[in-house]
Amino acid sequence: MLAGKRILLIIAGGIAAYKSLDLIRRLRERGAGVRCILTRSGAEFVTPLAVASLSEEKVYQELFSLTDESEMGHIRLSREADLVVVAPATADLLGKMAAGLADDLASTALLATDKPVLVAPTMNVMMWAHPAVQANVALLAARGVRRVGPGSGELACGEVGSGRMAEPLQIVAAIEDFFAEAAGSRPLTGRRAIVTSGPTREPIDPVRYIANRSSGKQGHAVAAALAAAGAETVLVSGPTAEPDPPGATVVSVETAREMLAACRTALPADILVCAAAVVDWRPAEVAAGKLKKDGSTPSLHLVENPDILATLARSAERPALVVGFAAETSDVVAYARAKLARKNCDWILANDVSPATGTFGGDHNTVHLVAADRVEDWPRMTKRQVADRLAARIAEHFRN
Repeated sequence: MLAGKRILLIIAGGIAAYKSLDLIRRLRERGAGVRCILTRSGAEFVTPLAVASLSEEKVYQELFSLTDESEMGHIRLSREADLVVVAPATADLLGKMAAGLADDLASTALLATDKPVLVAPTMNVMMWAHPAVQANVALLAARGVRRVGPGSGELACGEVGSGRMAEPLQIVAAIEDFFAEAAGSRPLTGRRAIVTSGPTREPIDPVRYIANRSSGKQGHAVAAALAAAGAETVLVSGPTAEPDPPGATVVSVETAREMLAACRTALPADILVCAAAVVDWRPAEVAAGKLKKDGSTPSLHLVENPDILATLARSAERPALVVGFAAETSDVVAYARAKLARKNCDWILANDVSPATGTFGGDHNTVHLVAADRVEDWPRMTKRQVADRLAARIAEHFRN
């Protein structure tokens, strides 16, 4: 979706500027070209060399640079982009944008651009709540400036509240949403999707649990891709450190039974993608207090958890398209074919999760789409690319 797109990234001053380096990397791996303006205060947090190394482009800093103005110029710099992104967007720079001030290269480029602008604000919680900042944000929104974040949590200053800059993948998703809307490419508009993601945790006692090795990266990427394609998306997620995908409604759960209940509540739906790594068994009894070491080895009696994929695929409210994942360590396609019939689903995305592959917790995946009439062997891709291709296949399915 971002291949060939040109992004002008403005990096203002703030501790969150370090996230801009990861943002550049994420955009570049999706095929976007990134030029950067680094403000004087931004250079206090990240170096021009680091920005240039990741973007593989010259970094622009000074408005009154004879060389830069003769070679590029702030007018061309601001207008040769498809989208201008300000991340981090500080209270100072938001104020300049709202007032139409232009006293440095960043603010001048923003005033001179004729392209859409996306901002990712970051600042102290009290600054973000200040009426002046909120008035500036409202004014910029009325002028068509798009915004992603800020989120809530612990801030660099030690306080807790709103003001955290959106995570790089959230900003990437917002950028992809912009280009999808601009191209009118939201083919799943009007469809409803349920996605499961992450591991489940089955408690042994108040401090211990049984779980699976899943980061939630693939499931969250699928939810983001379906939401970007226009689907009304509900993400039912086990415990994970992944940020909530923009555009998706997130329901957080712990156990397999909670996940199944949440999925049933989210029905009816057109699309079901079960990407969660659900624990197959749970302790029959959960100890009320922490189990203590007393010289003997405790014995756990396990009972089988509900099969979420099979249960929903055989329910009266079965979605029109049911997609499962098969994480295997050998005979990947063979096991996926058997699972396809056993679970009564339409497609299985099978992947090898052997330790050597780095799939669990990693950013890349190699999958095989297994259907009743075919097997598609997809090349090694990032998990977001896998999600985008799956969303495209789902859209194609509903068009035919």
